[in-house]
Amino acid sequence: MRSILNERNLNNKKILLRLDLNVPLAGDKITDTTRIDKILPTLDFLIKEKAKIIILSHVGRPKGKIVKELSLKPICEELQNKLKKKVKLISENIKDIKSKNFFSDYNEDIFILENIRFYPEEEQNDNKFAKMISNLGDIYINDAFSCSHRAHASIYEIPKFLPSFSGLQLDLEVNALNKITSEITRPITCIIGGSKISTKINVIKNLITKFDNIIIVGGMANNFIEYLGNSIGKSIKEKNCDKIIKEIISLSKKEKCKLIYPEDVIVSKDLNGSSQNKDLNEISSDEMILDIGPKTIDKITKIIDNSKTILWNGPAGYFENPNFAHGSIQIAKKIIEKNKANKIFSVAGGGDTVSLLNNLNAVNEFNFVSTAGGAFLEYLEGKNLPGITALN
Repeated sequence: MRSILNERNLNNKKILLRLDLNVPLAGDKITDTTRIDKILPTLDFLIKEKAKIIILSHVGRPKGKIVKELSLKPICEELQNKLKKKVKLISENIKDIKSKNFFSDYNEDIFILENIRFYPEEEQNDNKFAKMISNLGDIYINDAFSCSHRAHASIYEIPKFLPSFSGLQLDLEVNALNKITSEITRPITCIIGGSKISTKINVIKNLITKFDNIIIVGGMANNFIEYLGNSIGKSIKEKNCDKIIKEIISLSKKEKCKLIYPEDVIVSKDLNGSSQNKDLNEISSDEMILDIGPKTIDKITKIIDNSKTILWNGPAGYFENPNFAHGSIQIAKKIIEKNKANKIFSVAGGGDTVSLLNNLNAVNEFNFVSTAGGAFLEYLEGKNLPGITALN
């Protein structure tokens, strides 16, 4: 995989730049600009190198149809504001654009093509569609790690027709994930949460063979608590998971990876209720587990203290209610403390974890925070991502 930083002849070159600008929208207002902010360094670099930029991206799931509400117009306007440069939205059909007059028709150096998923050929990974788009550029750059687990035309097929490079954000993402999967500084710990074990089972199984500690928190910890013979009341849990849990416990023993789950919990009778600390054998049938308790927090923070590398994917509890956010906040504070002392390399990812860190204004206090979602998890599973494979 070659980084665009290593390609110095960019002056006046037409760059096809695949970005993930799939930001949340409320009408035509962007509610979170994180994904836009993260790719600004690549755009600034290309502008400095006097390249001509054609941005490819998508918003939402229009399923190959033109959906007015999923236009890239608000994103185009946001990019203009942040770059302080004119960005031209090309709303005409890509199939009608002729490469020879593309830039001569307009005065701008930065263009953004309308939502690439308005075309069914994109998700069909259509080779002819990709070749047609490739005719618009001289060089292709993928700076959309979060889309790189999709074998779509703008991710997987275009690199077959043009010299292809990774963007600065994709480089950062892959380098951070390599440090927690292959270039590991031990001891290494994973804190993993979420409501369903089935969605994370392959991640857990892959990491058990590489990590020293796997700490199970959040909704999925309830399955472990029940499996070990405790009542979990009316707590969230996934059905038919005993076989998976048995497999995880067995594999962790074989690989000498410590598996840690809550020793005490915070419960309530409903999501909006007050909190109460309980040991595992004290949970009533009308209570639900909504956070980890003080003994568990103490155990986890001690493990973090003794770790050199940490991966965090999934909050410890129902952090949306401050009564049940304490466990997650204490985990974040301990990682930040170690980070500031340069005693740990920290990576966090997953939508809820990123939301929590945003709420705490702590995103910049970690070595790397991934917004990549599915691609992040598939990389941790050890899968080959089509977007990375195409660049290689």
